[in-house]
Amino acid sequence: MKSVRIPIALQQAVMQTLRQKLQQANLHLNRDFPEPTINYRQRGTSAGSAYIQSWEIRLNPVLLIENQQTFIDEVVPHELAHLLVYRYFGKVPPHGKQWRWMMEEVLNIPANRTHKFEIDSVRSKTFTYYCSCQQHTLTLRRHNKILRGESNYICRKCGEKLIFK
Repeated sequence: MKSVRIPIALQQAVMQTLRQKLQQANLHLNRDFPEPTINYRQRGTSAGSAYIQSWEIRLNPVLLIENQQTFIDEVVPHELAHLLVYRYFGKVPPHGKQWRWMMEEVLNIPANRTHKFEIDSVRSKTFTYYCSCQQHTLTLRRHNKILRGESNYICRKCGEKLIFK
């Protein structure tokens, strides 16, 4: 994957929001959570991911550059909330009531599970496969697994093996 250069001002804006939301959570919860590491290596159509074991947030650089302030305002607190919930409550469902509470009551952000960003620029190539009842769109990864003989995929409707034509 070709690396994407993120302007320093954008990186600073990410860190400013992260620190502000972390301070807000620390005050509200009377805790002293450490600052998580931020990296810009999230791939695909996901805007971000939280890695609770390494206390790290991965952000999608392409979606960050394309959506800037909206991305910072929504995605950074979303991923931070995952980390905070794990440290505060332990292992709970990823977008469950504890996460929603953390987003809405502690961070004062609407608890949206998914982003609404345009993803054409990060969407991977797809391949059309067929069964007897319909057409299926498979990702490059699944297509390559079929080509290497590692996998076969079956239609959930008719039960037939998918064929690439």
